[in-house]
Amino acid sequence: MSRLPLEGIRVIESTYVFALPYAAGLLSDLGAEVIKIEGPGRIDTTRGGAFGGAYADNEIGEDPWNRSASYNILNRGKKSLVLDLSKPDGLAVLKDLIKESDVVMENFTPRVMRRWGLDYPNMKKLKPDVIMVSNTGYGHGDGPYSEYPAQATTQESTHGLTHITGYRDDIPSKAGQSYVDFLACWSALLGIALGLRHRKRTGKGLWIDIGMYQLGCFNTSEFFMDWMHNRNLGRRMGNRHPWRAPQGCYRCAGDDDWCVLSVGDDEEWAGLCRAMGRPELTSDERFATTLSRVNNHDELDDIISNWTRTVGKFEAMETLQGEGVPAGPVFDSRDTNLNEHYWQRGFLERVNYPEERKMGERALIARPWSFSKTPVSIKGPAPSLGQNNRELLKGVLGYDDARCDELEAADIIATTPTNHVPPADLSMDELVRRGRLAYHDPEYRQNLGR
Repeated sequence: MSRLPLEGIRVIESTYVFALPYAAGLLSDLGAEVIKIEGPGRIDTTRGGAFGGAYADNEIGEDPWNRSASYNILNRGKKSLVLDLSKPDGLAVLKDLIKESDVVMENFTPRVMRRWGLDYPNMKKLKPDVIMVSNTGYGHGDGPYSEYPAQATTQESTHGLTHITGYRDDIPSKAGQSYVDFLACWSALLGIALGLRHRKRTGKGLWIDIGMYQLGCFNTSEFFMDWMHNRNLGRRMGNRHPWRAPQGCYRCAGDDDWCVLSVGDDEEWAGLCRAMGRPELTSDERFATTLSRVNNHDELDDIISNWTRTVGKFEAMETLQGEGVPAGPVFDSRDTNLNEHYWQRGFLERVNYPEERKMGERALIARPWSFSKTPVSIKGPAPSLGQNNRELLKGVLGYDDARCDELEAADIIATTPTNHVPPADLSMDELVRRGRLAYHDPEYRQNLGR
């Protein structure tokens, strides 16, 4: 069997929420040994609360911090070490572990790593060829925002995305859930790959300093260019496009079902007209050119909606794609989980949990890419909190049982959180009533083939 690309690489990941936990989960898929470090009083926020998502079978269980959807998706295949880094002994363990590792990932505000003596200049003293990844809102340095805490949901405003997202003559709007977190994930993976290549060529480590603010700006660069060269401020235009017309999201037959389409030229416009059974519209002077379609977009929306309301969203996509028109249904989570194409692509994988976890087999999202020669897959479930404490302390650091017992007695290591707030135990119907879920499918196990 082919070796995985990152076999033999040990990664320390002391990060929270989405961006770097997801990146580290993908590193695990690629063969790296990823050690997730959390504090007993500061567990990953995806283990519960607003970022946790649903619980397996909506059963909270005796250990809800191990059962949330977001945690289990993002942290698959990792090992868990719980360390209280607020205490000198906990920090000493982390420093010992850094000496035995290749990559260190962190997403604290800059002052935290400096206070611990683990900023990059000091970390190099522990491991000269270490590759360090720092993910912060505004990057390290002397900038006036550098010390600010941040999260992706607020940074959409500071990097300008919110200004250009939303409907015409309406308020600035968010693009969605933590958009820039996932930009940071991909950037961290690229940075680590470059860091490992740099180390192989030079024997030296590297610091990858990610500022999520800059990532967001980078991905709205055409609007910056438009201002720099034309003094034109980007404007909100909803689902429309500056030169593709018609483009929009249209209601279909069914309960809250929609499809999206985008026409880029006269040939695609003719295809849309054929799909709607309205070929005469191609010669209508109101819609004969791209410019005329842009100027008469409101009328086109009415015409298109009258057709889409008569067909299902998948039928709309298939009919339009058959005529050469870019189109797609608006998926919800059920559509994604049951989509045959996603399963055939390997984008969804089945992962079995050990019996003591009481979670059985679960479907998890995999990776947005595949390799032609090397088979890559999720290596196993996300670990329970502190599952690998002694394994790592003894197997990697050479600590004996007495030392492990000392750390456990001092609450440096643990397997249960010290300040976990039990989540509300609500039925599916109640979650729907409160707006936490749009709906639930009682037959989801059967539909997933479980």
